[in-house]
Amino acid sequence: MTFEETVRYRRSVRKYDPDKEIDTETVKRCIELATLAPASSNMQLWEFYHVTSPEILRKLTHACLNQSAARTAKQMVVFVTRRDLFRKRAKSVLNFEMGNIQRNSPPERQENRIKNRKLYYGYLMPFFYGKFFGLLGWFRKFLSFCIGLFRPITRQVSESDVRVVVHKTCGLAAQTFMLAMANEGYDTCPMEGLDSRVAKKALRLPRGAQINMIISCGVRLPEGIWGEQYRVPFSEVYREV
Repeated sequence: MTFEETVRYRRSVRKYDPDKEIDTETVKRCIELATLAPASSNMQLWEFYHVTSPEILRKLTHACLNQSAARTAKQMVVFVTRRDLFRKRAKSVLNFEMGNIQRNSPPERQENRIKNRKLYYGYLMPFFYGKFFGLLGWFRKFLSFCIGLFRPITRQVSESDVRVVVHKTCGLAAQTFMLAMANEGYDTCPMEGLDSRVAKKALRLPRGAQINMIISCGVRLPEGIWGEQYRVPFSEVYREV
């Protein structure tokens, strides 16, 4: 399919064919493609749980309120945010960037770029993602306001703002996964109506993890698509400035 055909083919499928299996390795490859999605500051604060176990599928179906998109799914992929891993991921990105700069930057610019990356991932990212009983978020907000009196600066820096950033990034990966699956002729349904506590227990997720969405996978039945696709008229959402 062309890219446009892939985008138009993807629909939220509520019922899958019970007689058609999907290839586990193909789904895994689509998850790998999802890791190429854009990530804020390349922090990649996500994890992807590829569920093929019938027992875990049953538990997640219960967590997803027993909706048909979950009940008839052959496999599921759970997109999880891991803000709690910010120090580990920042260190990983910094280590990569050190070699990346040495391999690809002009020699005369390497020292300055390495210094900037150390500042960004060694100090700024831990400060941005860190938590301290909500107080650190308020301090970031105050600091942003003061600096913003003199020059433009990122203002979405509170605890809730940072949570939104992490979930937005994970959502980009989820969309990439669904498009990759559509390109393989497979179907998906993103599910946000779920009991996250039950789902976290089924997957034994740590306290710091949060579920972004659960995506069911399979091959659509005709009745799995709820009629024609509705979108708000393009003229209502498009603005050229």
